[in-house]
Parts: sequence; structure tokens; C-alpha cells
Amino acid sequence: MSVELLPETPSQTGGPYVHIGLVLTAAGLPERGQEIHNILARSDAPGRPITLIGSVFDGNGHLVRDAFLEFWQADSEGNYQQVYNPENPFNSFGRASTTFDDGEWELHTVKPGSISQGSGKTMAPHINVSLFARGINIHLQTRIYFEDERDLNEADPVLNRVEQIERRETLVARPIGERDGRTLYRFDIRVQGTEETVFFDF
Repeated sequence: MSVELLPETPSQTGGPYVHIGLVLTAAGLPERGQEIHNILARSDAPGRPITLIGSVFDGNGHLVRDAFLEFWQADSEGNYQQVYNPENPFNSFGRASTTFDDGEWELHTVKPGSISQGSGKTMAPHINVSLFARGINIHLQTRIYFEDERDLNEADPVLNRVEQIERRETLVARPIGERDGRTLYRFDIRVQGTEETVFFDF
């Protein structure tokens, strides 16, 4: 009896239809009863309120207008909230997508606190990011650090693992002003090219 081997199933990228299941409003669909949004911190959450904005660029420098991002961060005291509850003033997990018109994503949260590793080393305030988009078979993982935490950044054990010092700058969000009483930071992600963002294999 002969056994017929089936060909490998073609790989499928993370986009462009991820919004249909995860960011319904961006796809023009009605929200469900409980959605995970781009607001991690309400106005009554402890800590310094901030807003991050940014765009995603492909290797040719073109905007990726249908990228999807997930964020995971500590609260202002450096603690992660393990259970998502929309009634909490702060949740460690959130989602955002780039808009189809101007290609920007936006995140409303509080400045995360420093985190102590099990080894005793301290990590600078940061936000973990997973990026999904068309043309990407496996999501990309990176981090957002903050330019105004330079001393802590210089001692951060993960940031220091990036051997090319100049490339560490691709992981740093820069303050560009204020909006609605929140410090406004900009962080762009470049998927490929000479200024490619550093991605991690966690």
C-alpha cells in the first residue's frame, strides 16, 4: 500500500484581515461586549499619563496602513497586572492598529515603572510590543524605551544586548509635546531597511 504525501500548506501572513477579528471598529464592524482597546490607563490610574503615537514603515519607506500591534507593560510601580479587567483603572495589556488614512497608531497609558529581574538587575521603563502585518509570517517583537529615562536606559540589561550602540536608538520613544494633559511620545517602527527597528527573539 502506497502512502501519498501531501504538500506543505502555504504559509499565511498576519495581515491584512487581522482587524476583522481583533480591531472591529477599524474594519467598520460593531464592537463586542468586551473589547481590548488602546487605552491601558483610565484618568484615575496612578502614575504619569502618557500618549504614544507612531507609524509602521516597510522596507521601501512606505506606510503600513493595516498593521496591528499588541502592548504589554508594567504599571507605574513596575508591576504587571496578570488578569485583564476593563473595570480596572489600569491594565497591562492593550491593542492598537494603524489607521487606513494616515497610517498612525495611538496608545493611552501611564509611564511604566522600572522592573527588577530575578537576577537583581533593573530594567528601564519600557513597553513590550508585538507587531502583526501583511507580509509577516510570524509576528515581530520589540520594545519601547523612553528618551527621558537615559540613565536607566544605559544600564538596562536587554538594551545593552544590542551590540550596535547606534541601533539602540531605534527602540527609543521621544517626547514631542503634550496633548490633553498627557506627555506625547513618538515611536515609529521600521520593518526593514537601513534604519530597521531592533526586533527580539524572546
